[in-house]
Amino acid sequence: MNSPEKYGIDYIDRNYAAVTKELAEIAARIGRTPPTLVCVTKSGSDGELLALAAAGASDFGENRPGEVKRRAEILKEAGFDVRMHEIGTLQSNKVKLVIDKAALIHSLSSHSTAKEIEKRAAAAEVTVPVLVEINSAKEENKDGVMPEDAEQFIKELAAYPHIKVRGLMTMGPVCENEEDIRPYFRATKELFDSLCATFDFGEEPILSMGMSDSYRVAVEEGSTLVRIGRRLFVKN
Repeated sequence: MNSPEKYGIDYIDRNYAAVTKELAEIAARIGRTPPTLVCVTKSGSDGELLALAAAGASDFGENRPGEVKRRAEILKEAGFDVRMHEIGTLQSNKVKLVIDKAALIHSLSSHSTAKEIEKRAAAAEVTVPVLVEINSAKEENKDGVMPEDAEQFIKELAAYPHIKVRGLMTMGPVCENEEDIRPYFRATKELFDSLCATFDFGEEPILSMGMSDSYRVAVEEGSTLVRIGRRLFVKN
């Protein structure tokens, strides 16, 4: 039987329990279901990864496609049944590494990547769930579809039968004060609600907003999935 103690990393268990408790408390306060917690493990060791899984984590995010593949195999070999998420900008030449490993690709924002996903998914005879990344702050140096272009982009994705859009993701701008990101999350939630009325995102549409520095505000503004990394690896 797997347990956090087996891996000798007790702070992982404490941190995971604290984060999940806080997410549940925020959700209860505003009358919502707690969001899905994707544990971002790029800063953690393989041992910490396994300890997180033993603590109860079921969703793991990596921004490096090679790590999605490698760590999916590590977790499977250790007996864990988990979901891997590709959360970083996905280059077309890296799609092959995650096509059969990622339960969700979070950052689709270009037709070149969509075409490659379609090609690889068709060959593997799978349908790949994706989120469309929204550039909520309209920053020129950031990836993502501009909010006003999102509806047309999603319409065009209908040309790829092996891609299933499940919702939206946004990073938001870097803010020193957590409250400063609230308007961007709120605007993305409004866009999400509008698009949900137009498109079929599945039974449980996904709005991915919020990371270690912004997840509290994100949950308050309607995020259904948060991506938390550093907060889980604090050695306290």
